Amino acid sequence: MNGQPGNALWYRAAGVHVDVYDPSWPVRYAEEAELLTRTLRGFLVAIEHIGSTSVPGLAAKPVIDILAAVRDVNGFPAVVERLRGIGYTYTPESEADDPDRWVFRKGPKDLSRLRTHHLHVTGHGSHYWRRLVAFRDHLRAHPEDAASYVRLKRDLAARHAADPGRYTRDKRDFVREMEQKAGCGRERAPDQRKP
Repeated sequence: MNGQPGNALWYRAAGVHVDVYDPSWPVRYAEEAELLTRTLRGFLVAIEHIGSTSVPGLAAKPVIDILAAVRDVNGFPAVVERLRGIGYTYTPESEADDPDRWVFRKGPKDLSRLRTHHLHVTGHGSHYWRRLVAFRDHLRAHPEDAASYVRLKRDLAARHAADPGRYTRDKRDFVREMEQKAGCGRERAPDQRKP
């Protein structure tokens, strides 16, 4: 296993476990956001903490999800190189369920262990950006929906601890429902995310 795309063994998913909220998550995001801002100077337009670790009090997999908007999607090869220099691995197979983004992972060399960060890169102003921020903001503003999400995640983690793909797929209906409530559903105009 060489840790590179193209090698069939390059990525093995770690098991699913949902932890109680950790107040260090926003600190870990802020530290990584600062590093990313320096690393992607000239490309980065905006950066946000997303996912469950960005919602105060919400239980989550302890992986910091970060959303980054880049000015020019044609600069993507340079973005990949810069991110590689700070420990991120580009994982194009993670994009199959949503082609409006590029996905990078950062974490331990042992690829069966949980990553520390997931970075989602998209074009500035993309529908993907609006959708993920709207979902986060909805959960922050609606504790009853956040509590329902935690119950669902705990149930799915118990049933699919060894199958992260199934865990993620089985959350989709709930996520789509919350996106609709937030006024930012999955319908989208072409974003021209990829060159």
